[in-house]
Amino acid sequence: MTWLPHDFAHPLHVDVPGGGGHRLRPISGADAPLDYPTVMGSRERLWSIFGAAWGWPAATMSYEANLADLERHAAEIEAHQSFNYTVENADRTALRGCVYIDPPEKRGADAEISWWVVDEEVGGALERALEAFVPRWIAEDWPFERPRFIGRDLTWEEWLRLPDSE
Repeated sequence: MTWLPHDFAHPLHVDVPGGGGHRLRPISGADAPLDYPTVMGSRERLWSIFGAAWGWPAATMSYEANLADLERHAAEIEAHQSFNYTVENADRTALRGCVYIDPPEKRGADAEISWWVVDEEVGGALERALEAFVPRWIAEDWPFERPRFIGRDLTWEEWLRLPDSE
């Protein structure tokens, strides 16, 4: 059995209700000029969230390494292996975070979902809108029965202690 049904079509553009015009769309290498300063501008907080699990974003991450990551994400999206959606602002001139939808690395779920916003959005309307929207979007538009929301349903530390998927 594959991770997703063979005929599943992933959403291409998704408005974030209550998000002030923000929308989600699959990330690509073309986003590197906006993504790199977005990630590095919130790097310390992002490392505190994702560092132990993903080793990301490293303090020494270069623009070229970021570009390679984005191109890898785009290829994974195209192959339906995993999905990285950027959160872009209303006028499409800034990236404000990301939503990740991945096959499970740990037992007990059929997908693992996480997301982040830039430091300036922490505790704000966009973060609250994503908190309300993402679980509903996953339930309504994705074919998962047991999605796990890492950082929400359980902490990253708890997730790291779970047994690996077989």
